[in-house]
Amino acid sequence: MVVRVGSVVMGVSDVRRAMEFWCRALGYIPREAPEDTWVVLTPAYGDGPNVSLGRSETPVQLKPRVHLDLYADDQAAEVDRLIGIGASHVDWDYPPGADFVVLEDTEGNRFCVIAHA
Repeated sequence: MVVRVGSVVMGVSDVRRAMEFWCRALGYIPREAPEDTWVVLTPAYGDGPNVSLGRSETPVQLKPRVHLDLYADDQAAEVDRLIGIGASHVDWDYPPGADFVVLEDTEGNRFCVIAHA
């Protein structure tokens, strides 16, 4: 038997707002009509794990144990694009030569944009 990541699940306070951000950020679409408490996003083209968004009352973690790494050929352009659609910079203690930038989505969920050149 082979297993694979089928979906990454993130807690959010506003499912529809988070859905709009992640659809625009990743080029994903809702698999079914969104509910107020849940939606599964899937790649519009090609393969990849789903991103599921569920309403949560749990506070955002300042240093989450699990997060998304988004690989970008042009990191600076991708960071600018993501900020343009609602992401925010996170004040982070970067190590020397870091190849990542830490951002947060419209719900405060943190993720990294990795220079993948």
